[in-house]
Amino acid sequence: MANTSASSGGRPTGRRLADVARSSSKGTSRAGKSGRDTRRRPAMSTSAKSRGTAKGHPAGRRRLINYPRAGKGPIMRWLPGWRFLLGSFFLLIAALATTFIVAYSVIDVPEPSEFAQAQSTTVYYADGVTPMGTFAEVDRTIIDTSTLPDYVGNAVVASEDRTFWTNSGVDPKGILRALWNNLSGGGRQGASTLTQQYIKNYYVDTTSSYLGKFQQAIMAIKIDRELPKEQILDSYLNTVYFGRGAYGIEAASQAFFGHPASELTVAESALLAGILPAPSAWDPAVDPEQAAARFERVLDLMLEDGRITQAERDAAVMPETIADNNEQVYGGPNGYLLQLARAELQADAGLTAEQIDTGGYTIVTTINKTDQDAAVAAVNNLPEGHSENLRVALVSIDSATGGIRALYGGSDYLTNQVNAATDAIAQAGSTFKPFALVAALENGATLANGYSGASPMEIDGNTFRNYGDVSYPWSDLVKMTAYSINTSYVQLNYDLGAQVTNEVAVRAGYPKDTYGLDAYAQNVLGSAAPRTIDIATAYATFSAQGVRHDTHIVASVTNSAGSVAYQPSTDGERVFDTGVMADATYAMQQVVQYGSGTTALELGRPVAAKTGSSSDNKSAQFVGYTPQITTAVTLYQTGADGSEESITPWGEYEEITGSTYPADIFTEYMATALADLPVVGFPDRTAGSYKRGGLFGTPQPEATLTPTPAEEPIPVQTAEVPAEPEQTAPPTQPVGPPPAPEPTQQVPTQPSDEGSEAPTRGPGG
Repeated sequence: MANTSASSGGRPTGRRLADVARSSSKGTSRAGKSGRDTRRRPAMSTSAKSRGTAKGHPAGRRRLINYPRAGKGPIMRWLPGWRFLLGSFFLLIAALATTFIVAYSVIDVPEPSEFAQAQSTTVYYADGVTPMGTFAEVDRTIIDTSTLPDYVGNAVVASEDRTFWTNSGVDPKGILRALWNNLSGGGRQGASTLTQQYIKNYYVDTTSSYLGKFQQAIMAIKIDRELPKEQILDSYLNTVYFGRGAYGIEAASQAFFGHPASELTVAESALLAGILPAPSAWDPAVDPEQAAARFERVLDLMLEDGRITQAERDAAVMPETIADNNEQVYGGPNGYLLQLARAELQADAGLTAEQIDTGGYTIVTTINKTDQDAAVAAVNNLPEGHSENLRVALVSIDSATGGIRALYGGSDYLTNQVNAATDAIAQAGSTFKPFALVAALENGATLANGYSGASPMEIDGNTFRNYGDVSYPWSDLVKMTAYSINTSYVQLNYDLGAQVTNEVAVRAGYPKDTYGLDAYAQNVLGSAAPRTIDIATAYATFSAQGVRHDTHIVASVTNSAGSVAYQPSTDGERVFDTGVMADATYAMQQVVQYGSGTTALELGRPVAAKTGSSSDNKSAQFVGYTPQITTAVTLYQTGADGSEESITPWGEYEEITGSTYPADIFTEYMATALADLPVVGFPDRTAGSYKRGGLFGTPQPEATLTPTPAEEPIPVQTAEVPAEPEQTAPPTQPVGPPPAPEPTQQVPTQPSDEGSEAPTRGPGG
């Protein structure tokens, strides 16, 4: 029945009614107490729950990151909790550690930069000690700084990185300090350690970006782990820029104090270290106050760090620096020597221009400084009054090796790059005649062979004259050479064949392509136009009694590791027979004894020589030799457009020939060059040289030479052009060596040599 009632009317049963009554009673009681609406709210749907969670209301599950924070007010919900902060911190640490590990494994230390390794190539005189100059892209000489006093490196450490000996390549405190300063708007600061600066100088280019700093820091840590601190400091000292164009401590010491780094004092070291941050601006010559302040700072830090004693600190005073030397390396006469050495290094040693400028080579030249100074002095001692277009060349060669002992190519390479000794050409004049003499001796003639010296003389359809149109009787090869008789030598060359004479000149040292080296009889008068160095080379072969050496200026090349990279051969090659050389040298000795080379008698030792002058006096030479040294001197004159012109007479000479100023320069120079060398005689003429040989010349009585008596001096201006040619011929005497001159004898009456009627070619280059 109860079931029927409940199911049919939907009314509650008795039990349920009781339950409802109790619920109502309780609800009424609570409502009465609180005054709140006790009506039952409908249950929240699933969609409503979702919306509530989205609005930050509590949900059934917690979120991975409770941010914004659920259940908090509108402000607090956005403030991170301690758990969030701690988690973020650890996450940041993990990220930084991961970044560092990846960067450390990815970033490699590159190869040292070419600039960092570049160092000056130093050129020395023959003593290997006295510097002549340098070749450099940068002024740097790399040295072993471990041999320097400790205070040199410690001064730099005190100035640049006081934590160097203890840090790991970077300075975290310094980095944070610089970062805060930069971010807070202060002046931009760096926090580079000395190791990081070394990285910049030695491996990678300087960069101010933070990424670049980070890369350098990683490299610094790696380097610090791989290399000892001493090696890092050594490399830093050899690469850092100190100002005045000087890279590295050695170049800096030379630039500021004029002595090597091994001689640096505590005070000098402190000064150099102090100006490192701004070496050009804080140079004592530019800003002495700032330099002094930095100097005091470094000393104080060194004392504080225990690197110097109080006594050393008290004794240190601001050092004096030398003047900043801005002189060009190629300035003055030495510029020609350096350029010649540079060209030889490229041509013979196989070095490129880049290697020469950055390789740090030690170049020892063959130039004797005493001789070089004497050469410059002899040229500078020319009397005033000469044309401003006058050019002088001098080349002096060691006959036994071919090494150039001295060379004068001009007064200043910076104002004229044409080397008068090696670039310019000038007509050889009568200095060419000995090649025909040697050719004749090689082909059967002896010193007793000879020809008529009449002037004028027609030979093969051409008319030739002697200097001053002086006529000579029949003359043997000795007299032909001593008096430089043009007509006799043209006959000899005609009989020989001009090409034979040319071939001798080339064997002796003339280049095959010498201008004017043509095959016609009058070429013996010197129409060819060699360089002064070519003349000197050829006569050096005569001096070496027939052994031809390659003329050179570089004695040795040593690389930065101390190994010999190049050394020329000085063995030479025999190109002439010793007997031929002995006879030819004997004939050329008579030029000094009786001919146009008597000025060289002042040397007081055996000298063989030959003078030469071109037509119209457009060039004048004197070339002579002892058994040890050969020297050639040339004077020539160029017009404003570089064309040849006759040498303008000046001073004590009314005409400039080989026996005038060229002979004076030769003698003055050789007096110094020979001063420390023993007096050595030449080989005697051969026994067969007194008897005519071969088919050369005509059989006439041989004549010897007679000097002019002292009581009949000849005025200088007419010594080479006697007024009465027929009075100048020496008397005929038996064949044999001429008598030695008396001590009081003066310049002989015989004309010297000079001039020819051959086509002329003046200097060029």
